Amino acid sequence: MDSLLAILIVVYVLLMLLVGFVAYNRTSNSVDYLVAGRETNPYIMALSYGATFISTAAIIGFGGLAGTNGIGILWLVFLNIAVGILLAFVVFGKRTRKMGQALNALTFPEFISKRFNSKFIQYFSGALIFISMPIYAASVLIGAARFLETTVNIDFKICIIILAIIIGFYVIYGGLKGVMYTDALQGTIMFAGMLILLVSIYHMLGGVTNAHHMLTQMAPLFPESAKATGATGWTTFPTMGSPFWWNLVSSIILGVGIGAIAQPQLAVRFMTVKSNKELNRAVLVGGVFIFVTTFTAYIVGALSNVYFFQHTGQIAITAAGGNVDKIIPTFINAAMPNWFTYIFMLTLLSAAMSTISTQFHVQGSSISHDIYGVLKGHKRDSLKVTRIGILIAIIIAVVLAFILPENIVAQGTGIFFGICAAAFLPVYICALFWKRATKQGVIAGITSGTLISLFCLIFTHKKEAVGLGICKALTGQSVLFTAMPWPYVDPMVIALPLSFIITIVVSLLTQNSKKEQEDIDALFEGKTEGGDIND
Repeated sequence: MDSLLAILIVVYVLLMLLVGFVAYNRTSNSVDYLVAGRETNPYIMALSYGATFISTAAIIGFGGLAGTNGIGILWLVFLNIAVGILLAFVVFGKRTRKMGQALNALTFPEFISKRFNSKFIQYFSGALIFISMPIYAASVLIGAARFLETTVNIDFKICIIILAIIIGFYVIYGGLKGVMYTDALQGTIMFAGMLILLVSIYHMLGGVTNAHHMLTQMAPLFPESAKATGATGWTTFPTMGSPFWWNLVSSIILGVGIGAIAQPQLAVRFMTVKSNKELNRAVLVGGVFIFVTTFTAYIVGALSNVYFFQHTGQIAITAAGGNVDKIIPTFINAAMPNWFTYIFMLTLLSAAMSTISTQFHVQGSSISHDIYGVLKGHKRDSLKVTRIGILIAIIIAVVLAFILPENIVAQGTGIFFGICAAAFLPVYICALFWKRATKQGVIAGITSGTLISLFCLIFTHKKEAVGLGICKALTGQSVLFTAMPWPYVDPMVIALPLSFIITIVVSLLTQNSKKEQEDIDALFEGKTEGGDIND
Protein backbone atom coordinates (compact mmCIF):
# COMPACT_ATOMS: atom_id res chain seq x y z
CA MET A 1 0.00 0.00 0.00
CA ASP A 2 2.95 2.29 0.60
CA SER A 3 4.05 1.62 -2.96
CA LEU A 4 0.53 2.40 -4.16
CA LEU A 5 0.59 5.68 -2.29
CA ALA A 6 3.92 6.64 -3.83
CA ILE A 7 2.67 5.76 -7.31
CA LEU A 8 -0.53 7.76 -6.85
CA ILE A 9 1.35 10.83 -5.65
CA VAL A 10 3.90 10.67 -8.47
CA VAL A 11 1.19 10.22 -11.13
CA TYR A 12 -0.88 13.03 -9.62
CA VAL A 13 2.02 15.50 -9.45
CA LEU A 14 3.14 14.64 -12.99
CA LEU A 15 -0.40 15.24 -14.28
CA MET A 16 -0.51 18.63 -12.58
CA LEU A 17 2.85 19.62 -14.01
CA LEU A 18 1.89 18.33 -17.47
CA VAL A 19 -1.33 20.33 -17.48
CA GLY A 20 0.57 23.38 -16.30
CA PHE A 21 3.06 22.93 -19.13
CA VAL A 22 0.26 22.63 -21.71
CA ALA A 23 -1.31 25.82 -20.34
CA TYR A 24 2.08 27.56 -20.49
CA ASN A 25 2.40 26.73 -24.20
CA ARG A 26 -1.08 28.16 -24.80
CA THR A 27 -0.44 31.39 -22.89
CA SER A 28 1.07 34.22 -24.91
CA ASN A 29 -0.45 37.46 -23.60
CA SER A 30 -2.29 39.05 -20.67
CA VAL A 31 -5.72 38.00 -21.96
CA ASP A 32 -4.59 34.36 -21.88
CA TYR A 33 -2.84 34.75 -18.54
CA LEU A 34 -5.56 36.71 -16.70
CA VAL A 35 -8.87 35.55 -18.25
CA ALA A 36 -7.86 32.31 -20.05
CA GLY A 37 -8.36 33.83 -23.50
CA ARG A 38 -12.14 34.29 -22.90
CA GLU A 39 -12.88 30.98 -24.68
CA THR A 40 -13.06 28.42 -21.86
CA ASN A 41 -15.19 25.28 -22.27
CA PRO A 42 -18.30 25.42 -20.00
CA TYR A 43 -17.44 22.08 -18.34
CA ILE A 44 -13.95 23.33 -17.49
CA MET A 45 -15.34 26.68 -16.32
CA ALA A 46 -17.97 25.04 -14.07
CA LEU A 47 -15.53 22.59 -12.50
CA SER A 48 -12.93 25.32 -12.09
CA TYR A 49 -15.50 27.56 -10.39
CA GLY A 50 -16.69 24.74 -8.15
CA ALA A 51 -13.23 23.45 -7.30
CA THR A 52 -12.12 26.99 -6.46
CA PHE A 53 -15.23 27.52 -4.36
CA ILE A 54 -14.90 24.23 -2.46
CA SER A 55 -11.50 23.95 -0.86
CA THR A 56 -10.02 22.15 2.10
CA ALA A 57 -11.57 25.01 4.07
CA ALA A 58 -14.97 23.55 3.19
CA ILE A 59 -14.03 19.90 3.57
CA ILE A 60 -11.67 20.06 6.56
CA GLY A 61 -12.66 23.36 8.20
CA PHE A 62 -16.44 23.42 7.78
CA GLY A 63 -16.68 19.64 7.83
CA GLY A 64 -15.01 19.83 11.23
CA LEU A 65 -17.43 22.56 12.30
CA ALA A 66 -20.30 20.23 11.41
CA GLY A 67 -18.78 17.82 13.90
CA THR A 68 -19.10 20.45 16.65
CA ASN A 69 -22.16 22.40 15.44
CA GLY A 70 -24.32 19.68 13.92
CA ILE A 71 -26.24 19.44 10.66
CA GLY A 72 -27.79 22.89 11.00
CA ILE A 73 -24.79 23.90 8.90
CA LEU A 74 -26.54 22.23 5.94
CA TRP A 75 -28.29 25.58 5.38
CA LEU A 76 -24.91 26.67 4.05
CA VAL A 77 -25.24 24.04 1.31
CA PHE A 78 -28.54 25.64 0.29
CA LEU A 79 -26.96 29.11 0.13
CA ASN A 80 -23.90 27.77 -1.70
CA ILE A 81 -26.17 26.48 -4.48
CA ALA A 82 -28.88 29.18 -4.47
CA VAL A 83 -26.47 32.12 -4.20
CA GLY A 84 -23.08 30.75 -5.22
CA ILE A 85 -24.35 28.94 -8.34
CA LEU A 86 -27.87 29.89 -9.47
CA LEU A 87 -27.81 33.60 -8.59
CA ALA A 88 -24.14 33.96 -9.45
CA PHE A 89 -24.30 32.29 -12.86
CA VAL A 90 -27.76 33.26 -14.09
CA VAL A 91 -28.03 36.83 -12.76
CA PHE A 92 -24.53 38.11 -12.01
CA GLY A 93 -22.45 35.96 -14.34
CA LYS A 94 -24.06 36.88 -17.64
CA ARG A 95 -23.92 40.62 -17.04
CA THR A 96 -20.38 40.37 -15.67
CA ARG A 97 -19.22 38.52 -18.77
CA LYS A 98 -20.83 40.97 -21.20
CA MET A 99 -19.84 44.09 -19.31
CA GLY A 100 -16.33 42.81 -18.65
CA GLN A 101 -15.86 42.16 -22.36
CA ALA A 102 -17.25 45.57 -23.28
CA LEU A 103 -14.94 47.27 -20.80
CA ASN A 104 -11.99 45.05 -21.82
CA ALA A 105 -11.39 44.26 -18.13
CA LEU A 106 -8.95 41.51 -17.18
CA THR A 107 -9.40 41.44 -13.38
CA PHE A 108 -12.24 42.06 -10.95
CA PRO A 109 -10.73 45.34 -9.61
CA GLU A 110 -10.19 46.54 -13.18
CA PHE A 111 -13.80 45.68 -14.00
CA ILE A 112 -15.11 47.81 -11.12
CA SER A 113 -12.58 50.54 -11.87
CA LYS A 114 -13.51 50.88 -15.54
CA ARG A 115 -17.20 50.70 -14.81
CA PHE A 116 -16.91 53.74 -12.53
CA ASN A 117 -13.95 55.42 -14.25
CA SER A 118 -11.76 55.49 -11.14
CA LYS A 119 -8.16 54.34 -10.84
CA PHE A 120 -8.43 54.68 -7.07
CA ILE A 121 -11.04 51.92 -7.02
CA GLN A 122 -8.72 49.63 -8.93
CA TYR A 123 -5.65 49.97 -6.74
CA PHE A 124 -7.67 50.11 -3.51
CA SER A 125 -9.51 46.90 -4.48
CA GLY A 126 -6.28 45.27 -5.60
CA ALA A 127 -4.58 46.21 -2.32
CA LEU A 128 -7.54 44.92 -0.30
CA ILE A 129 -7.45 41.57 -2.10
CA PHE A 130 -3.70 41.24 -1.76
CA ILE A 131 -3.73 42.12 1.95
CA SER A 132 -6.79 40.15 3.07
CA MET A 133 -6.59 37.00 0.91
CA PRO A 134 -3.38 35.53 2.41
CA ILE A 135 -5.17 34.40 5.59
CA TYR A 136 -7.67 32.52 3.39
CA ALA A 137 -4.87 31.02 1.28
CA ALA A 138 -2.94 30.04 4.40
CA SER A 139 -6.08 28.44 5.88
CA VAL A 140 -6.50 26.26 2.80
CA LEU A 141 -2.82 25.27 2.89
CA ILE A 142 -3.16 24.33 6.55
CA GLY A 143 -6.20 22.14 5.84
CA ALA A 144 -4.35 20.09 3.22
CA ALA A 145 -1.13 19.91 5.21
CA ARG A 146 -2.95 18.67 8.33
CA PHE A 147 -4.35 15.72 6.39
CA LEU A 148 -0.97 14.89 4.85
CA GLU A 149 0.60 15.13 8.29
CA THR A 150 -1.96 12.70 9.71
CA THR A 151 -1.96 10.31 6.76
CA VAL A 152 1.63 9.95 5.62
CA ASN A 153 3.47 11.22 8.72
CA ILE A 154 5.24 14.06 6.93
CA ASP A 155 6.13 17.07 9.04
CA PHE A 156 3.46 19.78 8.81
CA LYS A 157 5.87 22.52 7.69
CA ILE A 158 7.41 20.29 5.02
CA CYS A 159 3.90 19.58 3.68
CA ILE A 160 3.25 23.32 3.41
CA ILE A 161 6.45 23.90 1.44
CA ILE A 162 5.88 20.96 -0.94
CA LEU A 163 2.33 22.09 -1.73
CA ALA A 164 3.44 25.68 -2.30
CA ILE A 165 6.20 24.62 -4.72
CA ILE A 166 3.94 22.37 -6.84
CA ILE A 167 1.11 24.90 -7.02
CA GLY A 168 3.49 27.76 -7.65
CA PHE A 169 4.92 26.03 -10.72
CA TYR A 170 1.74 25.76 -12.76
CA VAL A 171 0.25 29.06 -11.55
CA ILE A 172 3.35 31.13 -12.23
CA TYR A 173 3.94 29.64 -15.67
CA GLY A 174 0.45 28.67 -16.80
CA GLY A 175 -1.57 31.66 -15.60
CA LEU A 176 -5.36 31.30 -15.41
CA LYS A 177 -5.33 28.68 -18.15
CA GLY A 178 -3.03 26.57 -16.01
CA VAL A 179 -5.28 27.16 -13.02
CA MET A 180 -8.51 26.27 -14.83
CA TYR A 181 -7.15 23.22 -16.66
CA THR A 182 -5.82 21.74 -13.42
CA ASP A 183 -9.04 22.76 -11.63
CA ALA A 184 -11.09 20.65 -14.04
CA LEU A 185 -8.93 17.59 -13.39
CA GLN A 186 -8.88 18.23 -9.64
CA GLY A 187 -12.63 18.86 -9.54
CA THR A 188 -13.30 15.49 -11.16
CA ILE A 189 -11.16 13.77 -8.51
CA MET A 190 -12.90 15.73 -5.74
CA PHE A 191 -16.38 14.78 -6.97
CA ALA A 192 -15.56 11.06 -7.16
CA GLY A 193 -13.83 11.00 -3.77
CA MET A 194 -16.61 12.83 -1.93
CA LEU A 195 -19.35 10.71 -3.53
CA ILE A 196 -17.60 7.51 -2.40
CA LEU A 197 -17.22 8.95 1.10
CA LEU A 198 -20.92 9.85 1.35
CA VAL A 199 -22.05 6.36 0.34
CA SER A 200 -19.46 4.79 2.66
CA ILE A 201 -20.45 6.58 5.87
CA TYR A 202 -24.15 5.81 5.44
CA HIS A 203 -23.34 2.17 4.68
CA MET A 204 -21.02 2.06 7.71
CA LEU A 205 -23.72 3.40 10.05
CA GLY A 206 -26.60 1.24 8.82
CA GLY A 207 -28.26 3.53 6.32
CA VAL A 208 -29.49 7.13 6.21
CA THR A 209 -32.35 6.79 8.69
CA ASN A 210 -30.41 4.79 11.26
CA ALA A 211 -27.36 7.05 11.07
CA HIS A 212 -29.35 10.22 11.72
CA HIS A 213 -31.45 8.54 14.41
CA MET A 214 -28.32 7.54 16.33
CA LEU A 215 -26.93 11.07 16.01
CA THR A 216 -30.20 12.45 17.40
CA GLN A 217 -30.02 10.08 20.36
CA MET A 218 -26.56 11.42 21.20
CA ALA A 219 -27.88 14.90 22.06
CA PRO A 220 -27.24 14.44 25.84
CA LEU A 221 -23.53 14.00 25.02
CA PHE A 222 -23.27 17.45 23.46
CA PRO A 223 -20.62 19.40 25.44
CA GLU A 224 -22.08 21.24 28.43
CA SER A 225 -20.10 24.36 27.54
CA ALA A 226 -21.88 24.47 24.17
CA LYS A 227 -25.28 23.81 25.72
CA ALA A 228 -24.72 26.77 28.03
CA THR A 229 -24.44 29.01 24.97
CA GLY A 230 -27.60 27.71 23.27
CA ALA A 231 -26.69 24.40 21.58
CA THR A 232 -29.40 21.73 21.66
CA GLY A 233 -27.86 18.77 19.78
CA TRP A 234 -26.33 17.70 16.49
CA THR A 235 -29.63 17.31 14.62
CA THR A 236 -31.53 20.28 16.05
CA PHE A 237 -31.04 23.99 15.57
CA PRO A 238 -29.64 26.01 18.49
CA THR A 239 -31.85 28.28 20.58
CA MET A 240 -32.66 31.37 18.53
CA GLY A 241 -30.75 34.46 19.60
CA SER A 242 -28.25 32.54 21.70
CA PRO A 243 -24.47 32.98 21.24
CA PHE A 244 -24.29 29.55 19.59
CA TRP A 245 -27.11 30.54 17.20
CA TRP A 246 -25.45 33.84 16.26
CA ASN A 247 -22.15 32.12 15.54
CA LEU A 248 -23.77 29.42 13.40
CA VAL A 249 -26.18 31.68 11.51
CA SER A 250 -24.27 34.96 11.11
CA SER A 251 -20.66 33.81 10.90
CA ILE A 252 -20.93 30.39 9.25
CA ILE A 253 -24.16 30.28 7.21
CA LEU A 254 -24.67 33.92 6.20
CA GLY A 255 -21.04 35.03 6.26
CA VAL A 256 -19.86 32.37 3.83
CA GLY A 257 -23.16 31.80 2.00
CA ILE A 258 -23.65 35.42 0.99
CA GLY A 259 -19.98 36.32 0.82
CA ALA A 260 -19.47 33.86 -2.04
CA ILE A 261 -21.25 36.13 -4.53
CA ALA A 262 -18.60 38.85 -4.17
CA GLN A 263 -15.46 36.70 -4.36
CA PRO A 264 -13.03 38.26 -6.86
CA GLN A 265 -11.47 34.89 -7.72
CA LEU A 266 -14.92 33.53 -8.62
CA ALA A 267 -16.27 36.61 -10.42
CA VAL A 268 -13.35 36.57 -12.84
CA ARG A 269 -14.44 33.09 -13.99
CA PHE A 270 -17.46 34.65 -15.69
CA MET A 271 -15.10 36.60 -17.96
CA THR A 272 -13.41 33.44 -19.25
CA VAL A 273 -16.26 32.11 -21.44
CA LYS A 274 -17.21 33.42 -24.87
CA SER A 275 -21.02 33.55 -24.53
CA ASN A 276 -23.93 33.27 -22.12
CA LYS A 277 -24.73 29.83 -23.53
CA GLU A 278 -21.59 28.51 -21.83
CA LEU A 279 -22.78 29.93 -18.51
CA ASN A 280 -26.19 28.25 -18.93
CA ARG A 281 -24.52 24.93 -19.62
CA ALA A 282 -22.25 25.34 -16.61
CA VAL A 283 -25.10 25.80 -14.09
CA LEU A 284 -26.06 22.12 -13.82
CA VAL A 285 -22.47 20.89 -13.60
CA GLY A 286 -21.60 23.52 -10.99
CA GLY A 287 -24.76 22.91 -8.94
CA VAL A 288 -24.34 19.14 -8.76
CA PHE A 289 -20.65 19.51 -7.93
CA ILE A 290 -21.26 21.99 -5.09
CA PHE A 291 -24.09 19.87 -3.63
CA VAL A 292 -22.13 16.61 -3.54
CA THR A 293 -18.92 18.09 -2.15
CA THR A 294 -20.38 20.37 0.54
CA PHE A 295 -23.24 18.07 1.60
CA THR A 296 -20.82 15.18 2.00
CA ALA A 297 -18.31 17.19 4.04
CA TYR A 298 -20.94 18.47 6.48
CA ILE A 299 -22.76 15.14 6.83
CA VAL A 300 -19.53 13.24 7.43
CA GLY A 301 -18.40 15.81 9.99
CA ALA A 302 -21.62 15.51 11.95
CA LEU A 303 -21.99 11.71 11.67
CA SER A 304 -18.37 11.15 12.67
CA ASN A 305 -19.65 11.66 16.22
CA VAL A 306 -21.66 8.43 15.88
CA TYR A 307 -18.66 6.50 14.60
CA PHE A 308 -16.28 7.74 17.30
CA PHE A 309 -18.79 7.09 20.06
CA GLN A 310 -19.38 3.55 18.85
CA HIS A 311 -15.67 2.75 18.65
CA THR A 312 -14.03 4.91 21.32
CA GLY A 313 -16.83 6.17 23.55
CA GLN A 314 -15.88 9.75 22.61
CA ILE A 315 -17.49 12.47 20.53
CA ALA A 316 -15.64 13.74 17.45
CA ILE A 317 -13.96 16.82 18.91
CA THR A 318 -12.54 14.76 21.80
CA ALA A 319 -11.27 12.04 19.45
CA ALA A 320 -9.57 14.76 17.39
CA GLY A 321 -7.70 16.10 20.40
CA GLY A 322 -9.75 19.27 20.64
CA ASN A 323 -8.71 20.51 17.17
CA VAL A 324 -11.71 21.07 14.88
CA ASP A 325 -9.43 20.94 11.82
CA LYS A 326 -8.46 17.34 12.67
CA ILE A 327 -11.98 15.85 12.94
CA ILE A 328 -12.28 14.87 9.27
CA PRO A 329 -8.64 13.64 8.92
CA THR A 330 -8.95 11.62 12.14
CA PHE A 331 -12.21 10.03 10.97
CA ILE A 332 -10.84 9.14 7.53
CA ASN A 333 -7.71 7.54 8.95
CA ALA A 334 -9.65 5.63 11.63
CA ALA A 335 -12.73 4.50 9.73
CA MET A 336 -11.81 4.09 6.08
CA PRO A 337 -9.57 1.47 4.41
CA ASN A 338 -6.06 2.46 3.40
CA TRP A 339 -6.83 2.57 -0.31
CA PHE A 340 -9.60 5.11 0.25
CA THR A 341 -7.41 7.14 2.60
CA TYR A 342 -4.99 7.53 -0.27
CA ILE A 343 -7.80 8.45 -2.68
CA PHE A 344 -9.17 10.95 -0.19
CA MET A 345 -5.72 12.43 0.22
CA LEU A 346 -5.74 13.14 -3.50
CA THR A 347 -9.24 14.58 -3.11
CA LEU A 348 -8.03 16.99 -0.44
CA LEU A 349 -4.92 17.83 -2.41
CA SER A 350 -7.17 18.62 -5.38
CA ALA A 351 -9.44 20.76 -3.23
CA ALA A 352 -6.52 22.65 -1.75
CA MET A 353 -4.54 23.10 -4.94
CA SER A 354 -7.52 24.22 -7.03
CA THR A 355 -8.43 26.94 -4.53
CA ILE A 356 -4.91 28.04 -3.62
CA SER A 357 -3.83 28.25 -7.24
CA THR A 358 -6.64 30.70 -7.93
CA GLN A 359 -5.87 32.65 -4.77
CA PHE A 360 -2.22 33.00 -5.76
CA HIS A 361 -3.23 34.00 -9.29
CA VAL A 362 -5.67 36.66 -8.06
CA GLN A 363 -3.19 38.03 -5.53
CA GLY A 364 -0.45 38.19 -8.15
CA SER A 365 -2.67 39.94 -10.68
CA SER A 366 -3.86 42.34 -7.96
CA ILE A 367 -0.41 43.50 -6.97
CA SER A 368 0.93 43.63 -10.53
CA HIS A 369 -1.98 44.55 -12.81
CA ASP A 370 -4.20 46.48 -10.40
CA ILE A 371 -1.66 48.20 -8.14
CA TYR A 372 1.71 48.38 -9.90
CA GLY A 373 0.14 48.60 -13.34
CA VAL A 374 -2.15 51.50 -12.40
CA LEU A 375 0.51 53.42 -10.51
CA LYS A 376 3.37 52.80 -12.96
CA GLY A 377 1.51 52.28 -16.21
CA HIS A 378 3.28 49.09 -17.33
CA LYS A 379 2.27 47.43 -20.59
CA ARG A 380 -0.78 45.16 -20.50
CA ASP A 381 1.08 42.29 -22.16
CA SER A 382 3.89 42.22 -19.58
CA LEU A 383 3.68 39.01 -17.54
CA LYS A 384 6.93 39.30 -15.59
CA VAL A 385 5.52 41.56 -12.89
CA THR A 386 2.44 39.36 -12.48
CA ARG A 387 4.61 36.28 -11.97
CA ILE A 388 6.68 38.13 -9.38
CA GLY A 389 3.45 39.14 -7.63
CA ILE A 390 2.34 35.50 -7.51
CA LEU A 391 5.67 34.48 -6.00
CA ILE A 392 5.29 37.14 -3.29
CA ALA A 393 1.75 35.87 -2.56
CA ILE A 394 3.04 32.31 -2.20
CA ILE A 395 5.75 33.35 0.26
CA ILE A 396 3.28 35.31 2.41
CA ALA A 397 0.81 32.40 2.52
CA VAL A 398 3.54 29.95 3.55
CA VAL A 399 4.75 32.23 6.35
CA LEU A 400 1.19 32.69 7.65
CA ALA A 401 0.55 28.94 7.50
CA PHE A 402 3.52 28.46 9.85
CA ILE A 403 2.33 30.99 12.46
CA LEU A 404 -1.49 30.83 12.45
CA PRO A 405 -3.07 29.01 15.42
CA GLU A 406 -5.08 25.77 15.45
CA ASN A 407 -8.79 25.75 14.53
CA ILE A 408 -8.16 28.54 12.01
CA VAL A 409 -9.28 26.97 8.72
CA ALA A 410 -13.00 27.79 8.84
CA GLN A 411 -12.47 31.03 10.74
CA GLY A 412 -9.90 32.34 8.26
CA THR A 413 -12.25 31.54 5.39
CA GLY A 414 -15.17 33.28 7.08
CA ILE A 415 -13.12 36.43 7.72
CA PHE A 416 -12.12 36.78 4.08
CA PHE A 417 -15.62 36.04 2.75
CA GLY A 418 -17.11 38.59 5.16
CA ILE A 419 -14.68 41.35 4.20
CA CYS A 420 -15.29 40.70 0.49
CA ALA A 421 -19.05 40.81 0.97
CA ALA A 422 -18.99 44.12 2.85
CA ALA A 423 -16.47 45.79 0.54
CA PHE A 424 -17.41 44.42 -2.87
CA LEU A 425 -21.02 43.20 -2.94
CA PRO A 426 -22.75 46.63 -2.86
CA VAL A 427 -20.30 47.94 -5.45
CA TYR A 428 -20.66 44.84 -7.63
CA ILE A 429 -24.46 45.02 -7.60
CA CYS A 430 -24.43 48.74 -8.41
CA ALA A 431 -21.95 48.19 -11.23
CA LEU A 432 -24.19 45.61 -12.88
CA PHE A 433 -27.69 46.91 -12.23
CA TRP A 434 -27.80 50.61 -11.23
CA LYS A 435 -26.90 53.28 -13.77
CA ARG A 436 -27.38 56.04 -11.19
CA ALA A 437 -24.51 54.86 -8.97
CA THR A 438 -21.63 57.35 -8.93
CA LYS A 439 -17.91 57.06 -8.55
CA GLN A 440 -18.08 58.93 -5.24
CA GLY A 441 -20.78 56.60 -3.91
CA VAL A 442 -18.83 53.50 -4.87
CA ILE A 443 -15.61 54.79 -3.31
CA ALA A 444 -17.51 55.62 -0.12
CA GLY A 445 -19.13 52.17 -0.09
CA ILE A 446 -16.02 50.11 -0.73
CA THR A 447 -13.91 52.00 1.81
CA SER A 448 -16.62 52.09 4.49
CA GLY A 449 -17.37 48.38 4.06
CA THR A 450 -13.69 47.60 4.55
CA LEU A 451 -13.18 49.91 7.54
CA ILE A 452 -16.37 48.82 9.32
CA SER A 453 -15.43 45.16 8.85
CA LEU A 454 -11.98 45.77 10.30
CA PHE A 455 -13.42 47.77 13.21
CA CYS A 456 -15.82 44.93 14.09
CA LEU A 457 -13.08 42.31 13.82
CA ILE A 458 -10.84 44.28 16.16
CA PHE A 459 -13.35 45.71 18.64
CA THR A 460 -16.77 43.97 18.62
CA HIS A 461 -16.69 40.35 17.37
CA LYS A 462 -15.49 38.34 20.33
CA LYS A 463 -13.73 35.51 18.53
CA GLU A 464 -11.33 37.77 16.61
CA ALA A 465 -11.20 40.64 19.11
CA VAL A 466 -10.06 38.39 21.95
CA GLY A 467 -7.49 36.69 19.75
CA LEU A 468 -6.02 39.93 18.45
CA GLY A 469 -6.00 41.63 21.85
CA ILE A 470 -5.98 45.15 20.37
CA CYS A 471 -9.28 46.10 21.97
CA LYS A 472 -8.05 44.85 25.35
CA ALA A 473 -4.83 46.84 25.05
CA LEU A 474 -6.60 50.06 24.08
CA THR A 475 -9.76 49.94 26.19
CA GLY A 476 -9.12 47.40 28.93
CA GLN A 477 -12.07 45.30 27.69
CA SER A 478 -12.01 42.23 25.49
CA VAL A 479 -14.80 43.71 23.35
CA LEU A 480 -16.38 47.16 23.29
CA PHE A 481 -19.98 45.96 23.63
CA THR A 482 -20.72 43.11 26.02
CA ALA A 483 -24.55 43.14 25.86
CA MET A 484 -26.14 40.36 23.82
CA PRO A 485 -25.95 39.75 20.92
CA TRP A 486 -23.16 42.14 19.87
CA PRO A 487 -20.09 40.04 20.81
CA TYR A 488 -21.42 37.22 18.61
CA VAL A 489 -22.79 39.13 15.60
CA ASP A 490 -20.54 38.54 12.60
CA PRO A 491 -18.91 41.72 11.21
CA MET A 492 -20.51 41.12 7.81
CA VAL A 493 -24.02 41.36 9.28
CA ILE A 494 -23.17 44.90 10.42
CA ALA A 495 -20.80 46.06 7.69
CA LEU A 496 -22.72 44.86 4.61
CA PRO A 497 -26.00 46.77 5.22
CA LEU A 498 -24.09 49.91 6.25
CA SER A 499 -21.92 49.69 3.13
CA PHE A 500 -25.04 49.37 0.96
CA ILE A 501 -26.67 52.37 2.64
CA ILE A 502 -23.56 54.53 2.34
CA THR A 503 -23.11 53.62 -1.35
CA ILE A 504 -26.72 54.51 -2.17
CA VAL A 505 -26.87 57.71 -0.09
CA VAL A 506 -23.60 59.15 -1.40
CA SER A 507 -24.60 58.24 -4.98
CA LEU A 508 -27.90 60.08 -4.57
CA LEU A 509 -26.10 63.12 -3.17
CA THR A 510 -23.63 63.23 -6.08
CA GLN A 511 -23.88 62.99 -9.85
CA ASN A 512 -21.97 61.50 -12.72
CA SER A 513 -20.58 63.93 -15.22
CA LYS A 514 -22.45 64.26 -18.50
CA LYS A 515 -19.74 62.30 -20.33
CA GLU A 516 -19.67 59.57 -17.66
CA GLN A 517 -23.45 59.16 -17.78
CA GLU A 518 -23.41 58.94 -21.57
CA ASP A 519 -20.80 56.19 -21.39
CA ILE A 520 -22.82 54.34 -18.74
CA ASP A 521 -26.01 54.61 -20.81
CA ALA A 522 -24.19 53.30 -23.86
CA LEU A 523 -22.81 50.38 -21.84
CA PHE A 524 -26.23 49.41 -20.48
CA GLU A 525 -27.95 49.86 -23.85
CA GLY A 526 -25.46 47.67 -25.68
CA LYS A 527 -23.91 50.43 -27.79
CA THR A 528 -20.42 49.14 -27.13
CA GLU A 529 -18.19 46.43 -28.52
CA GLY A 530 -19.50 43.89 -26.01
CA GLY A 531 -23.12 44.22 -27.11
CA ASP A 532 -26.27 44.36 -25.01
CA ILE A 533 -25.54 43.23 -21.43
CA ASN A 534 -29.15 42.08 -21.11
CA ASP A 535 -28.81 39.43 -23.85
